[in-house]
Amino acid sequence: MQIGMIGLGRMGANMARRLMRNGHQCVVYDRSPEAVTQLAGEGATGAASIAALVAALQAPRAVWVMVPSGGPTESTVEALGAALSPGDCIIDGGNSYFKDDVRRAAALRDRKIDYVDAGTSGGVYGLERGYCMMIGGDPAVVARLDPIFKTLAPGRGEVERTPGRDGKSGTAEDGYLHCGPVGSGHFVKMVHNGIEYGIMQAIAEGFDIMQGAANKTVAEEHRFSLPVAEVAEVWRRGSVLSSWLIDLTAKALVEDPALGKFTGSVQDSGEGRWTVQAAIEEAVPANVIAASLFTRFRSREEHSFAEKLLSAMRFQFGGHVERPTGG
Repeated sequence: MQIGMIGLGRMGANMARRLMRNGHQCVVYDRSPEAVTQLAGEGATGAASIAALVAALQAPRAVWVMVPSGGPTESTVEALGAALSPGDCIIDGGNSYFKDDVRRAAALRDRKIDYVDAGTSGGVYGLERGYCMMIGGDPAVVARLDPIFKTLAPGRGEVERTPGRDGKSGTAEDGYLHCGPVGSGHFVKMVHNGIEYGIMQAIAEGFDIMQGAANKTVAEEHRFSLPVAEVAEVWRRGSVLSSWLIDLTAKALVEDPALGKFTGSVQDSGEGRWTVQAAIEEAVPANVIAASLFTRFRSREEHSFAEKLLSAMRFQFGGHVERPTGG
């Protein structure tokens, strides 16, 4: 198939490469001319603008948008909506808020331009491993784009089938799924990332406890100086915790055992907040995800006003004087 790709960052460029490796034709555009030149040198058709990209595609056109969520995606979809023709399709593969998908699709419907949201997981490893995709949109439109999704997805590989799935059809075992109408793909990806926050936080806390087992605050007979990098390695092999996140933890600890190049300030890209908001709207308790989100907020602060006030109250009612850090 022929497809346009807008946004040639860490994921977008590799997605274009994976598509081209498997025989698809890619027309690419990015605000960085250097990124376009790089992909053009690898076989893509480079475009100097969104209008040029649209002109280089044959109808019915399909354009994958892989730019940061929020303003960049909004402006790109608006520009495409003005340039595309009835029967064309915009695929948003970024981490957009699912309510924005519903709104954008409604705005494009009057022009008979289709909109598909494709929550995409795979990061910088997707070129070789493939991308797990959660897709929302009209069934006929999603079916027409299936060759694109099938190529980007990991495929079944050597993953064992889930017991009881014999005789079941569908694409989930190939690593991509049509979840439902517009918005549903990004909704599922949103929850996926919210869960990711919680799992990452639990792993980080567990390793912090092991790292702290040698602290002087622990009774001497109970202190352990643990080889945490080796623990991560052994947990990769047969442990119930074995997972890609444990794999990446082991890799990080081999590369930088003291994690000296990291400050500990952890950003959130939006999905954790939106997952907690959805939980509130549904009256669903999401204790772990909410706590992990707030921990990310805390990681970006020094001592907050609240913490200073806590210390002041302790001093007022009990004369407790702050100890130096580590005391």
